[in-house]
Amino acid sequence: MEWSVTSGPAYAILRVKLSQGEYVIAEPGAMMLIRGDVRVETKSGGFLGGLKRALLGGESFFLNIYEAGPGSGEVWFAPGTPGDIAHVRVTPSDPWIVQKGSYLAHTGDLKITTAWRGGKGWLAEGSFWWLKLEGHGEAWVSSYGAIEEVEVPAGEKLIVDNMHLVAMPASVNYKIVKIGGLKTFFFGGEGIGVEIRGPGKILVQTRILPPFARLIAGYRK
Repeated sequence: MEWSVTSGPAYAILRVKLSQGEYVIAEPGAMMLIRGDVRVETKSGGFLGGLKRALLGGESFFLNIYEAGPGSGEVWFAPGTPGDIAHVRVTPSDPWIVQKGSYLAHTGDLKITTAWRGGKGWLAEGSFWWLKLEGHGEAWVSSYGAIEEVEVPAGEKLIVDNMHLVAMPASVNYKIVKIGGLKTFFFGGEGIGVEIRGPGKILVQTRILPPFARLIAGYRK
């Protein structure tokens, strides 16, 4: 299998070349183009897993599987919002957690489940749950805006706005925190964040949707 990300960071496309028997799994609606001998099948990936993704993780119950036949083929994927695509490697000892809406595709023996964010998770993003990628394989996550990888050295900590956080290894030490006092919480637009303690790395996005949605709403007649 060969893959590349092009046209980023504003309008990134994931291009996956598949040899016979190779496959890639993606969220419904992400496919942009199929070239060559590729069969498409839709599955839930397990009823309970699909139900948890849909009810708790805010994702689709179903996933699409693209498998190459004898003639090999190629599939292009595009996220639902203008933005970037990042690759993450998942192992049994290094699962990843991903924000709602950022999962794009994966290959290998991966399971998409959910992870409890804690009671403050609802304040952070209106959700108590992350998506969790576990097993062994490769995955691609998408963003609104460009993706930056941030390293946090041991002994250091940082706070990232909750909606700017795209993904991170599940081993990263984090907690949901309030930024500033009550005035900041209610009027400053910076009320809730995710405190990250090193060592670790996180993927953050340079834009978030709510301000853009409010801007567009202002132009409605």
